[in-house]
Amino acid sequence: MPYTVHEVAELSGVTIKTLYHYQKIGLLMPESIAENGYRYYGDKELKRLQQILFYRELDLSLENIKNTLDNEPDRLNCLSEQYSLLKAREQRLVGILRTLEETIQHEEKGVPMSEEKMFNGLNKKEWEEAIAGQNEHLRGKYGYEIDTSEINADAMNQKAHEAAEFMSFMAASLKNGVSVNDKNVSDAIEKHIKFMQQDMSIDANGFAAQTRFLMTDDFHRQMIEGQQTGLSYYICFAAEAYAAG
Repeated sequence: MPYTVHEVAELSGVTIKTLYHYQKIGLLMPESIAENGYRYYGDKELKRLQQILFYRELDLSLENIKNTLDNEPDRLNCLSEQYSLLKAREQRLVGILRTLEETIQHEEKGVPMSEEKMFNGLNKKEWEEAIAGQNEHLRGKYGYEIDTSEINADAMNQKAHEAAEFMSFMAASLKNGVSVNDKNVSDAIEKHIKFMQQDMSIDANGFAAQTRFLMTDDFHRQMIEGQQTGLSYYICFAAEAYAAG
């Protein structure tokens, strides 16, 4: 079903002027333009507009949004990434609000607050430095970067610990010649996916697609291969075997 500019504006809350601007910069093109100049949008364009608005909530520039969408044609992968990023922002804000509420309570009672609790949810400097190299790669190749202002240090520490355990297990399995179809390998992948599902929408197929990206992207493949030669390939094949099983 085709939608006019006015209908799209009413549905999305985006102004007609903004829709024309999106068309001008090549971010969102109409499905068709009639002889009278009327612009019509289809379901494909509405889905792209939805993804644009999700990225706007992450404060990405229009140029970065265009580069990201053009370089990631898989809508499900893109939505999963957006969910993960917005969830990280939510978690960070929840942590900051909790610290703020506790600070107010201590001030009202005139009771000193411990130094450790004063900075809960705010101590993210180390993580900013840790992903600086990754951001440089993402900017150069995909025109996108992880928004470090939204890092939840506590959540990142938990994720890093779980990921390290998973990678160590997979590296040991590869080194010991364990088949990618081995039940222990499948169980480890299942456990890892369930952990990821706590703050993002991902299934076996989505995880397999993610591991294939990590294997084919030079920067991320080298990071994984630095832990164990062949590990990126092993994890990818194991993930695909798990998804197919």
